[in-house]
Amino acid sequence: MKNLIRSTLAAAAMAAFTLTPMQATAALFEDEEARRAILDIRSRLANMQSEINAKADKTNSLDLNNQNEQLKQEISRLRGQIEILTNELANAQKRQKDFYVDLDNRIRKLEPQQVTVDGKEAMVEQGEQRAYDAALAAFKSGDYKSAGASFYEFTRRYPQSALAPSAQYWLGNTYYAQRDYRNAISAQQVVVKNYPDSPKAADALLNIASCHMELKDRAAAKKSLETLVAQYPDSPSAQTARERLVALK
Repeated sequence: MKNLIRSTLAAAAMAAFTLTPMQATAALFEDEEARRAILDIRSRLANMQSEINAKADKTNSLDLNNQNEQLKQEISRLRGQIEILTNELANAQKRQKDFYVDLDNRIRKLEPQQVTVDGKEAMVEQGEQRAYDAALAAFKSGDYKSAGASFYEFTRRYPQSALAPSAQYWLGNTYYAQRDYRNAISAQQVVVKNYPDSPKAADALLNIASCHMELKDRAAAKKSLETLVAQYPDSPSAQTARERLVALK
């Protein structure tokens, strides 16, 4: 733009000082006329400068408008990117929240739960509870073989569980239900030996006595009933044992 202005001014100056035939006699002009000519030339140059500056300003305004338009487009593009990133961030935060909620739920499912087992509060792993409930459900449905296998697996897998005495007791009952009295006696003896403080111990002795009666061994049955009454006199099974002892006399 500066080069354009310089070129225009130079052209104007040359045009102003180019001599015509009349101007050849300029030396004969009086001083006043020469001054007027100089002022006129200066005025013409000033007008041209103003027009050039106006054109320059107009050109600069157009450039500025173009730059503004480009900036607006860039700002619009950046705003679009910001909106996209904001949405992606919100979605990521939601996914993260959902992940932690799901993780928390899964952890809760794995955490031990407090349950009541034979009148006592105990902590039981949820896997233990599910295995025990499944085995008991099989027993109640009459599938004694499957129930026996499940209770046996439970006692092997969870020997320290609060449900282990009950699982062992029900294992004996699965044998009894299948008329396998000798295995039933062996299973219930494990309850009496390993879990003497469990309420299931008294029930196991009563079941042992029943097995002996099925095997026609009245003496062994009587002995089991007497042991039951002596060791667990206040248990519900002890009352049943006393009634059976009377019948055996």
